Amino acid sequence: MVRPLRNFAGRLRQDRRGLAMLEFALGAPLVIALGCYGIEMSNLALVNMRVSQIALNLADNASRVGAYSNLATQQLREVDINDILQAARYQGDGIDLTTNGRITISSLENVAQSYDTANNGAPVQRIHWQRCIGAKSGSGFDGQFKANVATTAGSVVATSASDPNRGFDLPLPSGITDNGTAPIQAPGGAGVIYVEINYRTTPMFGAWLSAPQNIHYIASYVVRDRRDYTQIYNPSPAATLSTCNLYAS
Repeated sequence: MVRPLRNFAGRLRQDRRGLAMLEFALGAPLVIALGCYGIEMSNLALVNMRVSQIALNLADNASRVGAYSNLATQQLREVDINDILQAARYQGDGIDLTTNGRITISSLENVAQSYDTANNGAPVQRIHWQRCIGAKSGSGFDGQFKANVATTAGSVVATSASDPNRGFDLPLPSGITDNGTAPIQAPGGAGVIYVEINYRTTPMFGAWLSAPQNIHYIASYVVRDRRDYTQIYNPSPAATLSTCNLYAS
């Protein structure tokens, strides 16, 4: 009885059939997991690059658009803002940017307005207007200066019948700072377009390799042309305002 078992054990030690398949079965899960992780990290890097580039393109476009008036100044219109927001939405369509994120455009201006009475009418750094697109809301998605043009909150000034062009008007004497970074300030008599994008990633292989992450990017450009800073124009046929109290992709 002992000899047959010993002979069987000897033959089993010398049997090499199926060895490659056994090694593959043992090593495949590790190799596949590492490959999937590499793909996931590569996709995350590409998503970061796309969101960053969309923020830069949007800020650049918003600093250029407008229609020239008879006074040789450029009038920014609501339809212009809607067009560049739609361009950003199409650029981010592949990653569902406006479904899983939020885009906020702010106009930081250093221009004296008709209602400036302090310091002999001297201008102040202010976010004069803000527009948004995107379905996500709440902390981590809304821009750091969330506002509704029809709502007064803190130092945000509401639109009124006596001053219909004022809208969202938030004084920021020191300019805009993002998470403690160096402040962005508008030059005297001009403005800066400030874009903030917040986006929630969707992992390709589920959360077992990489949990969803919140991506945050900002971009800013000085307004390129001689812009009319008194208001955003909305000639007939009037365009729908992309105000920041709306949440839609």
